[in-house]
Amino acid sequence: MKLRHYYYLLICSLFIHSSALRAQEAYTAPKLSNPDSWSIILVPDTQSYVKFERNQGILETMTAWISENIDALNIKMVLCTGDLVEQNELLVPDKVNGNMPSRDQWRAVSHAFGRLDGKVPYILAAGNHDFGYKSVENRKSNYSQYFPVHKNLLNAKALRAAGKNIDGLPSVENATYELISPQERKFLFLNLEFAPRDTILQWANSEISKEIYKDHTVVLLTHSYLNAQNKHMEKENYPIADANYGKSIWEKLVAPSKNVQLVFSGHIGSPDNFRGHTAFRVDRNAAGKKVNQITFNAQAMGGGWHGNGGDGWLRIMEFLPDGKTVITTTFSPYFAISPTTQKMAYQRDDYNNFRFQLD
Repeated sequence: MKLRHYYYLLICSLFIHSSALRAQEAYTAPKLSNPDSWSIILVPDTQSYVKFERNQGILETMTAWISENIDALNIKMVLCTGDLVEQNELLVPDKVNGNMPSRDQWRAVSHAFGRLDGKVPYILAAGNHDFGYKSVENRKSNYSQYFPVHKNLLNAKALRAAGKNIDGLPSVENATYELISPQERKFLFLNLEFAPRDTILQWANSEISKEIYKDHTVVLLTHSYLNAQNKHMEKENYPIADANYGKSIWEKLVAPSKNVQLVFSGHIGSPDNFRGHTAFRVDRNAAGKKVNQITFNAQAMGGGWHGNGGDGWLRIMEFLPDGKTVITTTFSPYFAISPTTQKMAYQRDDYNNFRFQLD
């Protein structure tokens, strides 16, 4: 009886070991489904990576992976959904919500994205934590100091217009960038500050309505837009006036437009609940074109708000050569770096892996 039990355990052990080997062998690095495709990489909120010194290496791994895969994935643009830092102007960290003062947080995120300077353009939204002291107590920000347009010469080359910050100075907190895809489709990327002011929405509308952009596909990037129920944010309790959240952005800018077809945002999250970090909806603008609205964040994955910062998750958006189809894959370079964890490198749920169509 004991011998039979021993053989049973041995067989189970061999089965588990062989299954693990098969899972490890099954890992393949991300690749384009069509060699003529091109891609955009979407990076979620980075604040929890930079607020703790121990987490900063994960963000470096993410941007290093992007740098290494520019050619393989034909990456033409990198977007980040904002909240680049946990606190914009903190001198003494409380060791709970981070152990790094704001200057070091800004330096860390600037250094991580610096890996892409001169290699690929990147556009970073400014979130509520990127303003004020801790979280948008006012609209002052260190954004322009650490991300001036000339930091990445490819950004400067693509820049078409810059709005004015709260001090009345041009800043890429609000800006437009032009990109022509390999299939010659014209894109105009519009970056908007957190809860943009009315004057900024008016400026944005005037820019995207210009005759030279009537045939462009406008891609809007802003920090707060959809909630986890796939609804436009109506109101948030931040101490700023003249603020437009998701519903107002939709009503005042996106819906009346004839060329906004994509909206990306972040901001939302729930501890170790990926679904609570995401949202997706499709509406139509004034021209009857589909507007795919996508919210993606991950910052409370990997241990909640004070965990590792988000398990290294990012999204690969492959634009197929038909000019319409986009394949979205959610992937973690952090898990992919080691054979021990490669089996965890892809997020398998439908809400994190899907296709959508542009008009």
